[in-house]
Amino acid sequence: MKKMLPVIFAMLLLCGCSVQSDDNKKLNDLEFTVISQDEIPKELAAQIEEKKAEEIKLTYSDNENLYIARGYGTQETGGYSISVDEVYETENAVFFKSSLIGPAAGEKTDNNASYPYVVIKMKWIDKNVVFE
Repeated sequence: MKKMLPVIFAMLLLCGCSVQSDDNKKLNDLEFTVISQDEIPKELAAQIEEKKAEEIKLTYSDNENLYIARGYGTQETGGYSISVDEVYETENAVFFKSSLIGPAAGEKTDNNASYPYVVIKMKWIDKNVVFE
């Protein structure tokens, strides 16, 4: 019996490793709209302006809509854009995935620093937002 204990323990340990959490399991994609600068609520716009030189990961709610802002801080030139890759819901959160897209090779760019960011608007949902 003593020789079997390590084998039983190892089997229990392996079984425990195979259990996966459904917390991050995608339930469904969420509908959203990328909004222009003049559509951003004033309070959120002020926060973005204040923090634009750094990476931005902000949320704002007016209890009817949820706004998600993602900025990539100071870039040396213009010509950058942001792609919203995914916005989806899980059991406990809203996941927001985006990418910074740099200027194409050989593209003429403004030599002034830029502060690319994107803001999306969606129906309000009472869940935390996870930025990926």
